[in-house]
Amino acid sequence: MKRSFLLLVCLFAAGIALQAGHYKGFKVSIYTRAYEVEKMKDLHWLDSTWNIISAQLQVDKIYLETHRDLLIVPSATLEQAKKFFLDKGIEVGGGITYTIDESNSFETFCYSDPEHRKKVQEIAEHTAKHFDDFILDDFFFTSCKSDIEIKTKGTKSWTEYRTQLMTEAAQNLVIKPSKKVNPKVKVIIKYPNWYDHFQGLGFNLETGPQIFDGVWSGTETRDPSGAQHLQNYLSYNIITYFDNLRPGHNYGGWVDSGGSGMGMDRYAEQLWLTFFGKAPEIALFAYNQLIGTALRPEVHRTKWQGQGTSFDYDEMMKPVNYSGKPVVGTTIARVADYTFKKINEFIYKLGKPVGIKSYKVFHAEGDDFLQNYLGMIGLPMDMHPTFPTDQKVVLLTEQAKGDPNLAAKIRTQLQKGGDVVVTSSLVKAAPDVIAEIAEIRVNDLKALVNDFGNSGKTDKDILIPQVRYYTNDAWETVSAGRPLTNGVSGYPMLLRANYSKGNLYVMTIPEDFGNLYDLPQGVLNAWRQVLSKDLDVRIDAPSKVSLFLYDNDTFIVESFLDEPVTIQVCVKEGTNQITDMVSGVVLEKQASPSGMGRFRRWMPDDKTSVFTVTLMPHSYRVFSK
Repeated sequence: MKRSFLLLVCLFAAGIALQAGHYKGFKVSIYTRAYEVEKMKDLHWLDSTWNIISAQLQVDKIYLETHRDLLIVPSATLEQAKKFFLDKGIEVGGGITYTIDESNSFETFCYSDPEHRKKVQEIAEHTAKHFDDFILDDFFFTSCKSDIEIKTKGTKSWTEYRTQLMTEAAQNLVIKPSKKVNPKVKVIIKYPNWYDHFQGLGFNLETGPQIFDGVWSGTETRDPSGAQHLQNYLSYNIITYFDNLRPGHNYGGWVDSGGSGMGMDRYAEQLWLTFFGKAPEIALFAYNQLIGTALRPEVHRTKWQGQGTSFDYDEMMKPVNYSGKPVVGTTIARVADYTFKKINEFIYKLGKPVGIKSYKVFHAEGDDFLQNYLGMIGLPMDMHPTFPTDQKVVLLTEQAKGDPNLAAKIRTQLQKGGDVVVTSSLVKAAPDVIAEIAEIRVNDLKALVNDFGNSGKTDKDILIPQVRYYTNDAWETVSAGRPLTNGVSGYPMLLRANYSKGNLYVMTIPEDFGNLYDLPQGVLNAWRQVLSKDLDVRIDAPSKVSLFLYDNDTFIVESFLDEPVTIQVCVKEGTNQITDMVSGVVLEKQASPSGMGRFRRWMPDDKTSVFTVTLMPHSYRVFSK
């Protein structure tokens, strides 16, 4: 009896260990394109390529794609590949990419074309036969403007037509047919990284997360100077945003090797930012990249290496033991494994991400991806599809203009004693809404500024919209000119107008969002002060230093700068020390907050404990209070 009980305990423990995978609190998976899955009919090719990956990376799951570019992988090949991985203890799922020809500007299916609809359904049914879960890769949208689509669209806008069409196609061509073939199947949609433009191509964030069994988040930010111009912070921000669309159903983040030409720090950074958002799983795209993107120190070892950075290229390249054999990294699979083992030390100790709540109306336009730029200047973002009603301060960008009840919601927030911070773009886009609170105006007039008075100066001229207001009805908290000091004109960078028990603030956003990184630290601190009233922590730092907060008294600060930087972390009064959760180093609060320098602009009732933190280039530090 005792032996049987011990056996059951051991089996139970083994089951937990198997379920837990290789890491604490997250899983690592690989997505495999149909091109590579089709090659898996050759067991020699499959075994030899898997050895390249498995010698460098611990993997929990693999997704085998059944279709891409009209290539449909035969059932026999799918089953052989499934057995290969299952025999090695790897979970297996499926995948579909609904493209006709990726090389032709990602040519998609035409979802009103009867022949295309038939093919879409056949592919879904084929996949459901082989897998109990599968992911639709980025391309379950439509850019088709065939004569059939033009006629069917009629007088609707492309956005209205496509969002309705793709919702219908999801239900009737993919989800229902798949579940008829396999009632157990989970159909999951992976949304790409360009979320502010989804509606134009038919991705419907209002309906999609509700009708699919779950979503995945595209956290690939690659090179911000590339075609998409996505900021590093998006790799975190998109995880929390998609989770807010349907809490508990955002199953993971998705990263490819794009941007590796900037150095392997950029690849590693996308991986850890995905997990800073508390993604439960990460999918590495793709199998071919993990075997084919070779490590090249002349390209991938950055100039700031050797300073104890969070990603250490030289340490990563040291031999490691896998299955008793010394292995030296040869591809990005080694970079991924190194990064995962580093964050595995602390990521499971972090709570739920929290931040400054920003209201984004479904299918909204304007201030595209602005929250990611704000995240890069030390404002922790938390985007929501509904107007927050439980906060001391709410951030509204131009994306809030589509709410027909916006004015009433702003009034309610102010009348209960809360604050509302709006961007200059929203003032211009919704003048009547703002005028109900204060007669503030933004038209087409611009100003070049480089002097921000007591808040500092910049070497660059920055083009901003001119925010106009009535004297003594609103007040400039931060001003700018060219010059401002001993100059003849100035314009608000932060404007305050009181209403009932609250305050309406206007943030003047430069015409080029990239100029946010050129603003003096004093301007950033003023914005941080106003926007952080619901938060226990904020930072006093230059731009390109980010703050990530969690609801269990833990937080992360990360620098995206190429040089070391020393910043101040300001924690609600009563905290006398903070502890580095990786090194164990304890930091004591400063004896006097006056050491923060001339850029500090606290309100009289602002009481904080201040800690000095030094960050290495492109590195993070994790703290608990």
